[in-house]
Amino acid sequence: MIDLRILFVCHGNICRSPMAEFILKDMAKKQGIADRLVIASAATSSEEICGERGNPVYPPARAELVAHGIACDGKYAVQLRPQDYEKYDLFIGMDSANIRNMHRILGGDPDGKIRKMMDYTDRGGDVADPWYSNRFDIAYRDIYDGCVGLMREILK
Repeated sequence: MIDLRILFVCHGNICRSPMAEFILKDMAKKQGIADRLVIASAATSSEEICGERGNPVYPPARAELVAHGIACDGKYAVQLRPQDYEKYDLFIGMDSANIRNMHRILGGDPDGKIRKMMDYTDRGGDVADPWYSNRFDIAYRDIYDGCVGLMREILK
């Protein structure tokens, strides 16, 4: 039985949102609840969607996950679609621009499903974007801390 369907969202679905997807999947496995959650990720833009499938996880993001013992093999960028609103219980954006774009793509948020990743921490704000800073370690820290807070809520 699935208890919760979570979709992480960022701009391109090659850095932050797949990092969040695989960090939370790893946490769920370690907590013994992986079979009760559906965890995925998507993009608000189509920039990384090419041909039949999107681009794979960006190599520095993949390397940061691997450095923490987490694999993300087989993940390719996909785009958020309006029909996803009915398929997921929770949409977690990485920054304020993602949140605005999610509202636009999903046609609003009548059921209060859209949240921001850093709201699950005591710091708030946006997840640092490594695309511009090349600081995948900082993005990982932000996402990991957000996932810890989210997992705490899931386990309540």
